[in-house]
Amino acid sequence: MYSKDEASQIRQGFWTAFGQYIAPQLSTDGLRINWINYKTGIKHLSFKMQTGNRQAYIAIEISHPDAGMQELMFEQFKELKAVLDTNLNEEWDWELHTRDESNKLISRIIKTLPSASIFNRNDWPALISFFKPRIIALDEFWSVAQYSFEVFK
Repeated sequence: MYSKDEASQIRQGFWTAFGQYIAPQLSTDGLRINWINYKTGIKHLSFKMQTGNRQAYIAIEISHPDAGMQELMFEQFKELKAVLDTNLNEEWDWELHTRDESNKLISRIIKTLPSASIFNRNDWPALISFFKPRIIALDEFWSVAQYSFEVFK
């Protein structure tokens, strides 16, 4: 088991390595962006990459404090499901009104990589290979879809 400090250093090391690996990749619109902290421009809507000691996931996360607004945003994604699926080239899980690690009510569209640990450096290539194409695909999707979410700004 790692101390809190050691675990933090390992996480920071992974995200730094991932950031350096993906940094040369421009966005769909040809811009340099912070892939790790992707900005959608819509409050309470984020693209989240998370990894721990048992699994990793990437998700479109809707965290609006109002459950009704969460549902409206979720429904807007459903309207764009065909476009999203085409960009992702795979099926993701759709979770309306679930709880996150902090027990906060969220809705999300998520893809999980089981049996991968940030604390095992041998898993890092698999984690990077999992995150990179999916965050790029989300960027391609968002380049077109963001205008459908202007009402939520």
